[in-house]
Amino acid sequence: MADNIRTTPLRLRPSEHRAILFFGDLLTAVASVFAALETWRRYNIYVNVAALIAEGFSERRAEQLAVIRANIEVPLWFYLLPVIWMVLLVELYEPHVAGSGRKTTRGIAIAAFVGLMAYSLVFIIRQDPNSLPRIGVGAFLLYASLLTLIWRLVFIRIYKRTGQLRRILLVGAGRAGQTLAELYQSLGTRSFNIIGYVDDDVNKVGKRFHGLPVMGSSEKLLELVDFHHISDIVVSINGEIQGRTFQMILDAQEKGVEVTRMPILYEEMTGRVPIQHLESDWIIRSFVDGLHVSGLYELFKRLMDILGGAVGLLIFLVSYPLLAFIIYIDSGLPILYSQPRLGRGGSIFTIYKYRSMKRQADGDTDARITLENDPRITRVGNFLRKTRLDELPQFWNVLRGDMSLVGPRAEVPNLVQEYQKQVPFYRARLLVKPGLTGWAQINYGYVASVTETSIKLEYDLYYIKHRTLAMDFQIILRTIGTVLRRTGR
Repeated sequence: MADNIRTTPLRLRPSEHRAILFFGDLLTAVASVFAALETWRRYNIYVNVAALIAEGFSERRAEQLAVIRANIEVPLWFYLLPVIWMVLLVELYEPHVAGSGRKTTRGIAIAAFVGLMAYSLVFIIRQDPNSLPRIGVGAFLLYASLLTLIWRLVFIRIYKRTGQLRRILLVGAGRAGQTLAELYQSLGTRSFNIIGYVDDDVNKVGKRFHGLPVMGSSEKLLELVDFHHISDIVVSINGEIQGRTFQMILDAQEKGVEVTRMPILYEEMTGRVPIQHLESDWIIRSFVDGLHVSGLYELFKRLMDILGGAVGLLIFLVSYPLLAFIIYIDSGLPILYSQPRLGRGGSIFTIYKYRSMKRQADGDTDARITLENDPRITRVGNFLRKTRLDELPQFWNVLRGDMSLVGPRAEVPNLVQEYQKQVPFYRARLLVKPGLTGWAQINYGYVASVTETSIKLEYDLYYIKHRTLAMDFQIILRTIGTVLRRTGR
């Protein structure tokens, strides 16, 4: 392992890293606005010089007059571009994205592309060059992309060169600890280093599990912390902790070492909740006691649902004649189908979608999981699913309040009854409204087994536990990317 990595006694926490990234991104975005304004002004000077020379003025006189005429009227919304840019970058604050140059570059490119597409759509609708300056917006996207990329790459280099990578010691080399080690070895980009384990089982000391050594018992914890410059201890013990081990952990914490539990690191590494490694009262502590979100969040989420539902329903009505026609030509009637689904608290509502399967499949009384390359899907249905167009009628459910724009997938009642017998905490996903899109939908593909269903549930529970407006916006933006790439199902 990389025990000889340069370290520093001052390590910033993940929240502090995100704060630094946020302010750096904001500064580059503000600088990009002023750079774009200057580019826009110089472009106007160039255009005016060319026009005046064409009218017979000398080049010097034309330049003098052009500077006078080159004043630009900047619309107020132009100064809000940094805020919009920050929203587009929301995905880049994930630890494993922020620490990867490749993922950062891809994320910035996607943000610029989405911004360009959104502006183009507004420009086509408004068709007002004076209030929608193409040069200014184009220059902003260019400067913002380049400056943000340079800043992020500099940050990544400094982050790794100054020993800011956390150095983690796992307390417990059992199933929970080995799960973390296995995940760690599978990571392409690491925002921390796991040095090894400590465990009081003498049969494990000296052995390696998933590439990490068991360095000793808990009696050597403080010695290992000092020798290996440990910044974080992760408690990966299921069940009771021995008093001696607990005291050593407290002593390490008093020395400035961060102490966290296995589920927290698991969530950071995967964006999921480890349902197979949770205690029986976890659902009470995490989702009953800690479920409540602010009333402001609920208000803005509902307003966002109403606005998004109205816009989506309008798109549905406009596109219905064309989509209905191609569905009819491909596989006949009906165009739409309905199905009972479970909503918040287990309430049953009726969902509406464009029919994407053969008619006999839609008539099945027993709902089944949709498999990859499912033979029941029609040719047009395959296109509708990949572009998510089959879900346009669900905007009616969003507008009604049965669903939200963002949340766990709405499932049919009989599948929920079956899954909750086999998957721990499955019914916890009914604590919030189901969504048109969600954290699980954008992070995980097809599920064809109970194991895969468990993984998808882990994403759903992570969303329920951590949901914020920023996270909702991130999911919506990533869903737009899914639609543009046609990678839905």
